[in-house]
Amino acid sequence: MKSLIFKILRYSGLPTLMRLLFQRKYVTILTFHELTPLVAEKFFLYLKKNYNIISLQSFFKVIENKNEYLLPKWSLVITFDDGSISNYSLLNIIVRHKIPVTIFLNSGIINSKRHYWFKYNRELFSNKALKQISNKARLELMGQHGFRQDQEYDYPQALSKDQIIEMSKFIDMQSHTVFHPCLPKCEKEEAEFEIINCKKNLESEYGFDINAIAFPNGDFTPREIEIVKLAGYKYSLTTKNGYNSTFADPFKLKRLDPGHTDNFDEFVVKSSGLQILWQIFKNINLKIRLM
Repeated sequence: MKSLIFKILRYSGLPTLMRLLFQRKYVTILTFHELTPLVAEKFFLYLKKNYNIISLQSFFKVIENKNEYLLPKWSLVITFDDGSISNYSLLNIIVRHKIPVTIFLNSGIINSKRHYWFKYNRELFSNKALKQISNKARLELMGQHGFRQDQEYDYPQALSKDQIIEMSKFIDMQSHTVFHPCLPKCEKEEAEFEIINCKKNLESEYGFDINAIAFPNGDFTPREIEIVKLAGYKYSLTTKNGYNSTFADPFKLKRLDPGHTDNFDEFVVKSSGLQILWQIFKNINLKIRLM
């Protein structure tokens, strides 16, 4: 049923309408996490055909100049969060098709056999529920069931240093905190550690120029933005649905998340931002009911 709905939406003409009315003059930033090479190639070819794919850093330069005329129409940026080891399998496709990509790395998980907490024992833990409690409580609860964020397991889930260095010749690497916590659920000292040390580690150990951070889960408060600014970042990215103009708040950049899908119809619909219209409709409906 879900697949049928997305197929109907795709062929309804609404995604095309979104591209013509909104994406034509704004910058769309997409968020991915993991894609198989087969799915990535299909998705990337679609994006190349329907958008002008630009690098995240080139968009930053336009924001600094406040000059929308420096942007091609239908500008789109591709980002990946986490630095999962599977991202390495996409390098050949990215190079072959000359696609600019940014990967946001968790500095405490890459180049190790440490694991992402949100991938651990999904049958036992509900990630949605874990995101509602304090960072300390989450770590204590998961620790009671065998997970520690600094523990080395039998196999890596994140990219190695050699892979990152090889990929960085073609891919922009930026910050995603140290261990990927829900920052608003952290004590101030924890949030500072996660935000500040990720930048320091990536710059000192890899020689990267880190000027941007993607908030894990897209979660942030004014406190996190203040820490980001004090740490020396110039930009931060959220997961709030929307497009970006050249006058966008550089610390609240919006992204569209196609989700963990290999369904082409769903990808086309979600990469157009059609869900934004649905959210607007729900908000209007809610306001009407409250009147």
